[in-house]
Amino acid sequence: MAPGWPAVLREGDVVLRPLRRSDARAWLDVRARNADWLAPWEATAPVPPRGPAPTFGQYVRMLQRQARRGDSLPFAVEYRGELVGQLTVSAITRGSAMSGSIGYWVSREVAGRGIMPTAVALTVDHCFGPVGLHRLEVAIRPENAASLRVVAKLGLREEGVRERFLHIQGGWRDHRTFAVTVEEVPDGLMARWRARRGGADTPPPVR
Repeated sequence: MAPGWPAVLREGDVVLRPLRRSDARAWLDVRARNADWLAPWEATAPVPPRGPAPTFGQYVRMLQRQARRGDSLPFAVEYRGELVGQLTVSAITRGSAMSGSIGYWVSREVAGRGIMPTAVALTVDHCFGPVGLHRLEVAIRPENAASLRVVAKLGLREEGVRERFLHIQGGWRDHRTFAVTVEEVPDGLMARWRARRGGADTPPPVR
């Protein structure tokens, strides 16, 4: 197995664990309820693939293969025992870079409860610990106010705009990029998030 995988990460009511084929009913249900909420932010292929879309089981098996190779960390996100989202560390690069990219989604029904900042903080600390990475980034469409609030709450450093970075809903879309390195959070990102949750106000991300 790759370093740091499989893993189960916990903080309060939030649990991150490997996505399983047995999650099919819950995953498909939450995705169906949130189709309109998620569609503007999810990457699409500029040339639609030929043939039928993969089944959920095939999708999970693909993620599991990538995780075993150390290419990604595909987590299901649970809140109070229910599957409410997904977080994946993808594009993991070792060698001289030791980096990865975090992508996530969460059900609109539980958005704003601190679930995704907690999930991101848990993941960053896990990646800087057992996984052994040095840098992580999050790319967000400028219009995605909910996702921008996640990185603002965590105080991630903004690096700039990547023009026409990902293909979404028929076009190439700009993304704002936020990053964190292990040197920036010597006590862990979760420690920073706990401290910020204890305060009255959340300062903007460091630029």
